[in-house]
Amino acid sequence: LFQETVEKLIQVDIAENALKNAVESEIPTVRVVADEEFLPFKEDTFDLVVSSLSLHWVNDLPKAFREIHQVLKPDGVFIGAMFGGDTLYELRCSLQLAELEREGGFSPHVSPFTAVADLGHLLARAGFNTLTVDTDEIQVNYPGLFEVMEDLQGKYILCMGESNCSWNRKPLLHRETMLAAAAIYQEMYGNSDGSVPATFQIYYMIGWKYHESQAKPAQRGSATVSFGDLAKIEGLLKRGKK
Repeated sequence: LFQETVEKLIQVDIAENALKNAVESEIPTVRVVADEEFLPFKEDTFDLVVSSLSLHWVNDLPKAFREIHQVLKPDGVFIGAMFGGDTLYELRCSLQLAELEREGGFSPHVSPFTAVADLGHLLARAGFNTLTVDTDEIQVNYPGLFEVMEDLQGKYILCMGESNCSWNRKPLLHRETMLAAAAIYQEMYGNSDGSVPATFQIYYMIGWKYHESQAKPAQRGSATVSFGDLAKIEGLLKRGKK
């Protein structure tokens, strides 16, 4: 986002401290404390809405998508990135196995994530069209489980602050369970150099609000060429040159 292309920037977050700590910009900026599920803006207000790695905290993701769609102008675009379903699977599995072994049951200790198969459907139901959804995975190596959890509690990885936001989460883990989880993590996922990987899956999405000027798909059955003809294209090109 550059001053040459953005006339005004409105930053929104439900956490006031997050807005206070936002990076300063040369773009004229207004900061608003608001819930993503109840955006305090009029319909057809913005040309662009951007969300970077925060939507996994939203309680009602379909509602948040509908709110974003509503505040966009026709032909406006939503560009977002959020953590996906395979994020921290090594940590989740290790904690669950350790709790089952030591305590006879387990409680989730990492916030739930959305599956990529659901993301396109949720965006389409909210009214977005010309959708693009992509996924990527990043692995970060740590000395062990305790260093992973220290990072996720917000000391080093900005924008994460991951633990579990569920109201009925278990308040603490026993020391013996934590030690067992660290051993399981190392045994199941450990690297040859003694470190352990933590996987972060990221979904990228782009969706447009409808406008009559946008390109429209052709009607079903109107195609004049079959995909099966692609295998013949080399021969057709050679024949055309002759």
